[in-house]
Amino acid sequence: MENYTMEGRTYRYYGQEAPLYPFGYGLSYTTFHYRDLVLSPPVLPICANLSVSVVLENTGLWDSEEVVQLYLRWEQSSVPVPRWQLVAFRRVALLAGQENKLFFQVLAEQRAVWGQDWRLEPGTFTLFAGGQQPGQKTRAPSEVLSAQFSVTGTARPLGGC
Repeated sequence: MENYTMEGRTYRYYGQEAPLYPFGYGLSYTTFHYRDLVLSPPVLPICANLSVSVVLENTGLWDSEEVVQLYLRWEQSSVPVPRWQLVAFRRVALLAGQENKLFFQVLAEQRAVWGQDWRLEPGTFTLFAGGQQPGQKTRAPSEVLSAQFSVTGTARPLGGC
């Protein structure tokens, strides 16, 4: 085998074709509302981590749990990358009517791309936060918020930070 790329071999690289049962698939007995997605800082140096916060509210009538998922999308890259990549998730239990502000860290190494080695590259990225993958079609309502951030500096090997 000479071609080690994952293009066309895993659902992350299939292009626009969605998987039948994506990560986080399932139904809930209540509804959730996401708001106030904040990325800090919105412009960060190439080796820095990104802080993320989002507010999750149980807007339904039942106590329930939600799997909050964060996905990262590269807006441009020097090598093929997934459409988006899961970078964090957390199962959160909320009473009916309760809300919770959640905090996450997206590490610099989670933005690394593989060429001949793992590299960090500058550019624009989109972060998605919600109860499902971006663009996922489900019968149960779920929201996915998005915000962009930029990485500045020169490309470097991951070990160079």
